[in-house]
Amino acid sequence: MTQTSPTPDGDGSPPPRPALAATAAQTTAENPWPLRQLSVKVGEYVARMSPLWVEGEIVQLNRRPGSGLSFMTLRDIDVDMSFSVPIREHVLRALPVEPVPGARVVVHAKPTFWTKRGTLQLEADDIRPVGLGELLARLEQLKRVLAAEGLFAASRKQPLPFLPRVVGLICGRESAAERDVVVNARRRWPAVQFEIREVAVQGTKAVREVSAALKELDAREDVDVIIISRGGGSLEDLLPFSDEQLVRLVAGAATPIVSAIGHEVDTPLIDLAADVRASTPTDAAKRVVPDIQAEIEQLDLGRTRLRSAIRARLEREQSALDAMRSRPVLENPSSILAGRADEVRSRIALARTLIGSRLDRAGDEVAHLGRQVRALSPLATLERGYAVVQTADGTIVRDAAGADVGQALSVRVAGGRFGAERTAHDPYVPPTTDPDQTSPRSTQ
Repeated sequence: MTQTSPTPDGDGSPPPRPALAATAAQTTAENPWPLRQLSVKVGEYVARMSPLWVEGEIVQLNRRPGSGLSFMTLRDIDVDMSFSVPIREHVLRALPVEPVPGARVVVHAKPTFWTKRGTLQLEADDIRPVGLGELLARLEQLKRVLAAEGLFAASRKQPLPFLPRVVGLICGRESAAERDVVVNARRRWPAVQFEIREVAVQGTKAVREVSAALKELDAREDVDVIIISRGGGSLEDLLPFSDEQLVRLVAGAATPIVSAIGHEVDTPLIDLAADVRASTPTDAAKRVVPDIQAEIEQLDLGRTRLRSAIRARLEREQSALDAMRSRPVLENPSSILAGRADEVRSRIALARTLIGSRLDRAGDEVAHLGRQVRALSPLATLERGYAVVQTADGTIVRDAAGADVGQALSVRVAGGRFGAERTAHDPYVPPTTDPDQTSPRSTQ
C-alpha cells in the first residue's frame, strides 16, 4: 500500500505517525498494518500451534545429502492440496524402506510460517510409512461404518438390464481391462455400443478422475449400465477404489454399476457398494450383455417346445372330437329322434286308451242315471197303469174321502186326460184268473 508523504510543519519536520492498531479488528483504511506486521502476527499465531501427526502421499522428494536437509511435497490423499515439508536427512535414512513418490506416510511435524516469504510449511522430525496392516484396519473400520449406513444392503442394488442400449466403461488408458471387456462383450453381442472413459486408475488422480467419469456417465439417459474396470494390482494400487467418497458415489448412482476391480481375491469397497460384482473384467462383459448364440439356442428350444405343446394339445382335442363323433347319437342323429317318437306314440295311445275308458265309464254312468231318473219319473208310473185323479180346481184326490159323491173329477193317465164322476160305491171287480175271461167294464 502506497502512502502520500505528509506535509511538513512550519519547522520543517514531518507530523508524528499514528500508533499501529493493536489487533487486526482495529485496523482502518487510515491506520492499516504494514505487511511485516501481518507476517509477524501470523508467525506468532502459527508458533503457538502444537506439533501433530498428519497423513499424506509423497508427491515429490528432493534430497540434499550434503546439507543434511531434504524437502518433500506431501499431498492430501483425496483432494488436490499439498504442503512443503522439510525433514532432516538422518530421519529419512532411519526408515526401514526408501521413501519414494506415491508412498503413503504419516509425518510428525510442527507448522511454521516464514515471515519473510509469507509461506507456511511443516517441519517434520519423524516419518513413518503407512503399513499394510494399518491400511487393512482402516479399510475394515470404513467398511463397518458404511455397512451400518446400509450402503452395502441388497435392497439398494438394482437389476441389470437384459440388453443395454449403451454400456459405459470406466477403465485405465490403453489397459488390458478395457480390451477384455470390449472384446468379450462384442464377441457375445456384436451390436453392443460402448461409451468409454479412460482415466487414471492408480495414484493421486484416480479417485478424482474415476468420480468425474462416473458422474458424467450416470447423468446420460442412453447409458443403461456402467462398468468400472481395472486389472490386478497390490493393495496400495487398489486403494483408490476403497475411497469413501467414491464408494458413496457408486452406492448413490441411478444407473446400475458393475465393479470389475482386480482379480477374484481382490475386494475393494466399491465391490460391495456396486449393484453387481464381477470377478474379472471378462466376467463383467459376460454379466452385462447376453450371449447371442445362447439366446438363439434358447429361442430354438422354446420354439421346439411350443410346437410340441401345441401339437400335443391339438392331438388331445382331436381325440376328444373323434370320441364324441363315434357315439351313436352323433353317428346317427335320427336314432335318438326315433326312440323319442316311439315313446311319444306309445304315450299318445295310452292317453287315448285312458280317455276312451274314462268316457265309456262316464257314458255308462250317465245311462244308469238316466234309467234311474226315468224310473223315478211320474210319467213312468202312469205308464204302468196308474192314474192321477184331480178335482176341478186341480187338487189331487189321495183318498176316497177327498171327493164328494157326484163330484166331477179329472183323471190323468199316461196317454192323456179324461173326465169322471164320483159314485157312491166302488164298482171295481177283481179280474178272474182265467186268461180267456174278459175284463169287466168300468162303471162311469
